Amino acid sequence: MPTPLRSLSGLIDFDAAARWGSFRLAAVELHKTAAAVSQQVRQLEQALGFALFQRHPRQIELTDKGRELAATVARLLVELRGRVGALQEVGAEAVLRVSTTHSFAMKWLVPRLHRFSARHPALDLRLEATDAVVPLEPGRCDLAIRYARLDAHDPAELLLREQLVLVHAPGLPGTRAPDGGTVGLATLLQLPLLYEESPARWLAWLQANHLPVRRYDFARGYSHGGLLVQAAVAGLGLALVPLALAGEDIAQGRLQRVPSRALPAGYGYRLHYADAARELPRVVAFIDWLRVEAAGAGEIDG
Repeated sequence: MPTPLRSLSGLIDFDAAARWGSFRLAAVELHKTAAAVSQQVRQLEQALGFALFQRHPRQIELTDKGRELAATVARLLVELRGRVGALQEVGAEAVLRVSTTHSFAMKWLVPRLHRFSARHPALDLRLEATDAVVPLEPGRCDLAIRYARLDAHDPAELLLREQLVLVHAPGLPGTRAPDGGTVGLATLLQLPLLYEESPARWLAWLQANHLPVRRYDFARGYSHGGLLVQAAVAGLGLALVPLALAGEDIAQGRLQRVPSRALPAGYGYRLHYADAARELPRVVAFIDWLRVEAAGAGEIDG
């Protein structure tokens, strides 16, 4: 019959040694001696009744059971540290941590946040802009807004579907006829055409608007939608931009939308959160506000 583990002593030392593959490096992290770390792991092995490491003259290597336990311990320690951090923080129930992409944060979310703050002044919103996937953990991230290809089988809540629209800066040379009137699409398309990553979406837009595919000046490409929108605002050319990212600039007159058929991007923004976070009042308040904002911009899925 298995002997129950009566002490958690040694689990932190074991976790560090497993991550580093070295008692010496684990000791540096833990501010201990290598001998002390080795002794803690040895005592843990004795308590468990099986070896965690194969010890070689110059290195250590996890056993199969050690590898399984290391994965479990690492996951539980992350959760434990996150929970402890949340409990230690004064007023943690009022802190809302949100993660999203750089472009969405800069061009869609931040320009609207003053309305959320006015509605919920007691909430302390902490926004992390990153294109990396942030773990949904207590004390780390309550809610993530992620951009991804739309998938009907994705269980995450869909906030909005992205569509691409044609824009240029007001007064951009070549967008006005000599008599001051507007010019047609054929003339506009002689301008430098700005795109994100590749001109492929431009070709799809041309087809959707029943325009011929010929030689165009695909002059400048940008790695992110936010950069593309900023390039259009700067007057660098005619741009096919995500409406969600360009909406505020269009509303403020920094960009002018060209009458034409919008192109569904096949991508959208989804809400991700841990199951335990969905019922938190601060998360519910933020999701409700997000949906109002998306609906007001005419972008919400429906």
